[in-house]
Amino acid sequence: MSDILEDESDISFTAKFLGRVEVVRPSGQQILEEAVQSVKPEKFNSEKAAKKSKVLIFLSMSGIDILEYKTKFLLYSCPLPTVSFCAVLRDSPKVFGFIAQHPAADMYHCYLFQSQKLAPVLVSAIGDAFRASRKEQNVRGGRDLVVEALRHKNKVLQRENDELRRKLGGHIYEALS
Repeated sequence: MSDILEDESDISFTAKFLGRVEVVRPSGQQILEEAVQSVKPEKFNSEKAAKKSKVLIFLSMSGIDILEYKTKFLLYSCPLPTVSFCAVLRDSPKVFGFIAQHPAADMYHCYLFQSQKLAPVLVSAIGDAFRASRKEQNVRGGRDLVVEALRHKNKVLQRENDELRRKLGGHIYEALS
């Protein structure tokens, strides 16, 4: 099986999941390095060691889904608008991670992975998807403004039309009398 699978709408790839760590800030290389330090092997207990396993990462325009490799059980789902930072670790080019805001709480988590060959490529793909998602949101937002402007213009024209009908109706009534 290839490490990367592409579809028209999403990309999936395998990586070793190192863990998820709550972080204090939404971005920064230093935050990523601190998160990696907190999941060092000597700090692993048996529960954390069990989580250090192979995962499938599905990247789409809507978000990043992390699934257990064998069972395809969804471990985490991060909508792209919540992702604030993604990078390869400077001292270890096989380790990468991204930071995302928790959707229901005011906290951030750093998701850490290891890939033997593809870490820079995967970070680039996540970054590209994030930028494309932002552009799509901006376009949608721009379209919403245009639609609202057209609705407003339509209301103004309807009022003007109603007023002209009233005036015209009054003149027709006078002409008939």
